Amino acid sequence: MSKIYDVVVVGGGPCGAMAAERLVEKGHSVLLVDPDNRIKPCGGAIPSRALADFAIPETQLVARANAARIIAPSGRTVDMTIGDIGYVGMVDRASFDPYLRQRAADAGAERLCGKLDKMTEGDGGLLELTVESTAKDAGPEPIQIRARRVIGADGANSAVRRLMFPASRKPPYVFAYHEIVESPSNADEAVFKADRCDVVYDGRISPDFYGWVFPHGGHTSIGTGTAVKGHNIREATRALKLTAGLSDCRVIRREGAPLPLKPMKRWDNGRNVLLAGDAAGTVAPSSGEGIYYAMLCGRLSADAVHQSLLSNSGRALADARRTFMRAHGRVFLILGIMQKIWYRNDKLREKFVAMCADPDVQRLTWESYLNKKLVRRDPLAHLRVFFKDLAKLFGIPAGQR
Repeated sequence: MSKIYDVVVVGGGPCGAMAAERLVEKGHSVLLVDPDNRIKPCGGAIPSRALADFAIPETQLVARANAARIIAPSGRTVDMTIGDIGYVGMVDRASFDPYLRQRAADAGAERLCGKLDKMTEGDGGLLELTVESTAKDAGPEPIQIRARRVIGADGANSAVRRLMFPASRKPPYVFAYHEIVESPSNADEAVFKADRCDVVYDGRISPDFYGWVFPHGGHTSIGTGTAVKGHNIREATRALKLTAGLSDCRVIRREGAPLPLKPMKRWDNGRNVLLAGDAAGTVAPSSGEGIYYAMLCGRLSADAVHQSLLSNSGRALADARRTFMRAHGRVFLILGIMQKIWYRNDKLREKFVAMCADPDVQRLTWESYLNKKLVRRDPLAHLRVFFKDLAKLFGIPAGQR
């Protein structure tokens, strides 16, 4: 290709698609590169505010969850009902990601079905990319592309990061695996409910993360994740299916991929390349939530690249991380600490689930999740939760608090 694009966005998931759409709206020539042949393993949960923030029509939701059930190693369950402050929307990545890519194309972004193979910086700071086409009618020759800026939104195993950043610039991650199965039509609600997300804290399912059963209307996502080598997450998923009464349900597809759990300290190279979404590690610790943060990161990355092009300087690229962490860094820090403390063993997981029964914990959890910020209007509730946390952690009886 002889054309020089203002921006090439590598990766067409929620982050890359939103970045491409935003950049086109700001008047830039954009090429969105995505293999379009893979579905990311994902529970598919987004907060209700995401529909308003990113103009997502309700038709993209395959289900709504109005409650979560937290399950301890002992089998004890705690129901966490959302109430009237919102809901958890469920999307199917098999249809949601193509919808977002088409939105970017409708806005004016060019699309290329391909996989990044090589990337170098040429004369004048132009980036030269070699892409292998994944289109059905693709020829044998790779496609050469030039761009002024590149956004790497190509996941935890980002090719952009591997090609343009030192090997040390890699966020820690767990490996996630799930199976999409047909939802049962007449399930026992004691074990499976179509509008409830089950979250399982059990070392047999995951020694350092959790397992999930997330209904998607006619389908259900069942999976788990771990960073512990040797833990059989396929067997753990089989056990989840059994306890959820879904072991006889037909499997639609099986998927696995790494899931980053900590934002990188720097997302850009200071000149012309910016990482975003999973490639930059913007998945929430403890919960593993990533879709909302990926879409936000896409927009922030587009804004940073826009300013970088206007000023003809790479310094503005750092604004993406700076803005994201200013808004969500504290939440990520707290969630990371929570995971390190409560996910260490089953004794602590049991205490964590017991703590989830507390009304203050439930209200603050849902308000923070749905509003995507720490709730500040009730400082006494935060103080109560803090002392209850300590009491659970150190086993202090109620009468001594």
